[in-house]
Amino acid sequence: MAPNSLRSIQNFGQSIWLDYIRRQMIEDGELKRLIERDGLRGVTSNPAIFEEVIAHSGDYDADIRAMSREGRSVEEIYETLTIKDIGMAADQLRPLYEHSDGKYGFASLEVDPRLAYDADGTLAEARRLWQALKRPNVMIKVPATDAGMVVFPQLISEGINVNITLLFGLPRYRQVAEAYLEGLERRAHADLPIDRITSSASFFVSRIDVWIDGMLKRIAENHAENAAAIEAVYGQVAIASAKLAYQIYKDLFEGKRFERLRLMGAHPQRLLWASTSTKEPEFSDIKYVEALIGPDTINTLPWETLNAYRDHGQPQPRLTEGIDGARQVLDLLPEFDIDLERVTHMLEEQGVEKFVQPHDRLLETIAKARADAL
Repeated sequence: MAPNSLRSIQNFGQSIWLDYIRRQMIEDGELKRLIERDGLRGVTSNPAIFEEVIAHSGDYDADIRAMSREGRSVEEIYETLTIKDIGMAADQLRPLYEHSDGKYGFASLEVDPRLAYDADGTLAEARRLWQALKRPNVMIKVPATDAGMVVFPQLISEGINVNITLLFGLPRYRQVAEAYLEGLERRAHADLPIDRITSSASFFVSRIDVWIDGMLKRIAENHAENAAAIEAVYGQVAIASAKLAYQIYKDLFEGKRFERLRLMGAHPQRLLWASTSTKEPEFSDIKYVEALIGPDTINTLPWETLNAYRDHGQPQPRLTEGIDGARQVLDLLPEFDIDLERVTHMLEEQGVEKFVQPHDRLLETIAKARADAL
């Protein structure tokens, strides 16, 4: 039997998760097959995914009609459907979680994206979802907005697993990692166990290149003399950022501050590469998988990228290669008047909106289906 590239990634310490969930794939055994065949170790979800599968498949129609006739509100129907899917996925991943002593086997559910700038609302919803799911191998997704950063260490201190998401910039990533340490320290200071708390930091990659490369193309059109310099940066910023984020990870989680927590059983917060589908046809369809393989990391892949990597991936531990070159790429951006920190802040705001819009569309779809059922 030919080697399975997806499963082979495990040899280098990386876990592959699927950035997709649908009721049918759980019920017909597809998720179980991915776990057994490909070594899948987790599932992520977001409002855009749920909008796609609930609004554009028949998997959920009977449940929506039944709950509508019971008098459930649109919000209650939405939440019941998503909690059920995540709970079912977590149950199928539970043996992996138990066998790995809590390192693998997670499913994640995002708080309402409309709460992205509401710290109190995010905190209350994250607590409520955690209690509703009642499973140790679930993560609650919280955006890395200013409001989310207030909430994050508090949730960790309460023993709630968190996938903190919509990370684009290196300063924000460092803030996230330090907030995780703060949450663990608060919990340890209260003499509460920290050995079963898990967190991931979802660092979005391809969207960085889409934005930066668009800027570089416009610069090249007006300044042909900079073509060679632009070529050295074009399509390189996202991977360079990710590689330097991993250097921050190593600095913090191999340092003395975390070592004290590790001795109490703490797990490091793993970097999770998100937005890993290639948006530009000129680049390899597995570009954001091949370059970012490294120990204690996660890569969450949409279906197309997962299938492509199984077909022609060539896994090697490349995440720690070319660090000096990665720094040089980012150092060149100011020469083109590109402020990377400003760009990543705009991407964060855009990311919130990319989840609010499909969330609102889905609520409208459920409202119409509810009205039709009454």
